[in-house]
Formats: sequence, structure tokens, C-alpha cells
Amino acid sequence: MDIIALIFDYDDTLVPDSTTELIKSFGIDANIFWGTHFRKLFEQGFEPPFAYLKLILDFIGQGTPKKPYSNSDLFKFGATLEKKLFPGLKQLPSALKKIVKDTDPDIDIEFYVVSGGLEEIIKGNKFIDRNFKAVYGCRLGEDGNKELKYLKRVISFTEKTRFIFEINKGIKKGDSDKDPAAVNQFVEPEKRRIPFENMIYVGDGLTDVPCFSLLKQMGGDYYGVFDTKKDEKSKMKIYEQIMKKRRDISWHTPDYRPKADLGSLLRMSVQSIASTIIKKRHQAY
Repeated sequence: MDIIALIFDYDDTLVPDSTTELIKSFGIDANIFWGTHFRKLFEQGFEPPFAYLKLILDFIGQGTPKKPYSNSDLFKFGATLEKKLFPGLKQLPSALKKIVKDTDPDIDIEFYVVSGGLEEIIKGNKFIDRNFKAVYGCRLGEDGNKELKYLKRVISFTEKTRFIFEINKGIKKGDSDKDPAAVNQFVEPEKRRIPFENMIYVGDGLTDVPCFSLLKQMGGDYYGVFDTKKDEKSKMKIYEQIMKKRRDISWHTPDYRPKADLGSLLRMSVQSIASTIIKKRHQAY
């Protein structure tokens, strides 16, 4: 069966930034978290994913004054974000599946999240659990008391592309967890489970540029999400560093309804890929 893969970033792509929502739930001022604490670590040489994860552990990890969090707590918090899904998302999976099945019953579509956010928070969102085949995100480890204490997995900008290759080669998530080097195994292009040209990537910012570049190089589709509700400083940063310099990426508000730009483009993109798959089949015979 031919498969189409629709791969999303999570924060500011499917929901508002989940880390900001998490720290606000602690009663911490998000502006101070990002503008002071995060900035200080960044200036000390911490890479952004390590900086924010260290701060999370500083605030809610083992040994903190507040009740230390567990991964179960993060999962439960993630469930609260379902109500914050951007418009049209809840209807999108079924709409795209119908487009694919109406085109050809032997084509399928799968949904994935590849994010630098916390995996347990993402998995806690019941919409993701119901509709997505796999979630790849950062992980925190617990001590013997089930209290968060360690960095377990950090997904940086370029690390995101690793998981796109895993999806491409058909490496199951469980197998990848047991053998992270499995992605380096050579697989003949014609034997890969989901060709790059059958992939669509949707992301919102600098962390997604390597994925945009990979899909561009390999013949896949990619779309940028630009939330006009962001503060002016964040909007200008995205404009100056991505939109102004990378004119090959189309940018859209996070609205997945059929008549919205992004929602319409994703539907057309899936239809186009499905039609191309059928055309290639006929050419093969």
C-alpha cells in the first residue's frame, strides 16, 4: 500500500507553545522565563533545547521547593491542551483520509509529530493519541521516586530530520528507541516505506528550517505556519531570519479549516500526491 505522511511540528503549529503554557500553569511569568532565565543560559553557551529543559527541571524537577513533577503529570497537563487546538484541526485527519480513499482505496495517509517540545505533553493530547501514528519529542527521565530529574532525549533543530528519515525508511518507533543508530542502516530507495515525495511537513519557525530544506531537496511539500497573534518581537525575528530570506516557503496562519489558506493547501497537496502515486503506477505498467 502506498502511504502519504503528513508531519507536523507541535508548538505554535498545532497548539500555542506548550512549554509556555506549562510554565504559566506553575504561576511563573513567561516573559521572565524566556526573557531572563532562558536568555541568561543561552548567553552562557547553552543550546536552546538544553536551556529550556534545564529550566523546566530547575522549576519542577527533583529537589525543587514545589511538588516535583513526574512524566505522568506532564501527560495529564498535555490533555488540557486539546481545547487549545488551532481551528479546523479536529476535522482535518478525517477530511484528508476521505480525500485519499476517494482517490484510491490502496493509498493510505498517516500523521506524525516531530517536535522539540516535551513528548509526554504532546502524547497527553487526546487528539494526537487518536489520530497520530507516532510522536517524537524531548524526554525527561525520573529518579526512583518518579520525580523528574534527568534529560533523557533532546531534539535539536537538525535532530528533527533524523525522525523524518526514520519515517521514510519505515523504522518503527519502538525499534528506534532500542537502537537509535537504526536510522543509519542503508535501505534501497525503492524499498523505503514512505518516499520523501509522499511527505508533507508543516512547521512554524527556525527549528523547522532543516526539515523544510530536506523536503525541498527530496521533492516533498512543506508549509510554514505564522501566527499573527504572536508578539511583535517574535514576529519580526521570524520575518528577518526566515520569511525575508527563504522566499520558497509559503507562510500561513494556523487555520486548518477547508476555506483557510493552510487548510485548503493541505487538502490540495494530499490530493496531488495521491494522484501522482496513481500516475506512477500506470507508468510502471
